Amino acid sequence: MSLLKRAARRKQLPPATGEEALPSDTEMSFLEHLEDLRWTLLKGIGGILIVTIVAVIFRDWIVTEVLIGPSKGDFFMYRIFGIEAEDLNLQNRTITGQFFALVGIIVAVGVVLGFPVFVYFLWKFIEPGLYPSERVGLRFAAFFATVFFLIGVTFGYTVITPVALQFFNTFTISDQIVNDFDVTRYFSMLTWWTVGCGILFELPVVVYFLAKLGIATPERLRASRKFALPGVLILGALMTPPDPVSQVLVATPLFLLYEGSIYVARIAEKRRQAALRKSWGDGEEKE
Repeated sequence: MSLLKRAARRKQLPPATGEEALPSDTEMSFLEHLEDLRWTLLKGIGGILIVTIVAVIFRDWIVTEVLIGPSKGDFFMYRIFGIEAEDLNLQNRTITGQFFALVGIIVAVGVVLGFPVFVYFLWKFIEPGLYPSERVGLRFAAFFATVFFLIGVTFGYTVITPVALQFFNTFTISDQIVNDFDVTRYFSMLTWWTVGCGILFELPVVVYFLAKLGIATPERLRASRKFALPGVLILGALMTPPDPVSQVLVATPLFLLYEGSIYVARIAEKRRQAALRKSWGDGEEKE
């Protein structure tokens, strides 16, 4: 039975006698199910709007301390790295540049911080249509997806962004050319480095789902290890300035995540095989 049909049924069932019994408690028609979905989406979007409004209230602190912070020579990560950093010269070269930069910042902060609220309401909507084993798997995946994304965003903001900014700030091809960076371009690159690293750090979660489907097996991942190192170096080159230090800074955690993904795939493969054996065993008992 599909997830949509299971969630739409939600009818009164006798007490569960097996692990895979549906925990439904009310009967819903298809139209009522669509109405429930509509309100779920509205609640999730409302949560994002509330977070966006909060971001508007604290916009001065967000802009000054969080977003412009890495452009200052006294940014705390430069002291940790032992880098003698210079302040970046940020300029606005268009009439509406600062306005749209502020709008983009507020929207980005609202979506990123409010997205967990949206996911929560969406989870509450689909939860009644899940079997207990499916709930455990999705909760596990959702937790680690959030953790790895936050780790990736933190890594991108505190490691990649400062190194990249100072590289481009000190890189010159002529003494007559002064590096003055456009503020909108600065914010877009900052978002790319931080959110991009957050997405790249979702590799173990992606491998977990692929392993659950039987696509990414531990054997295949081990066999592809020789292609993993060049792959992460290419990703590091795309995410960072064209210098070896920055590329290694990104490639190293990505390669470690790939190695960790082999262990994740092994766990998922064992669970998938156990579920298949249980299913075959149930089928033989019924026959």
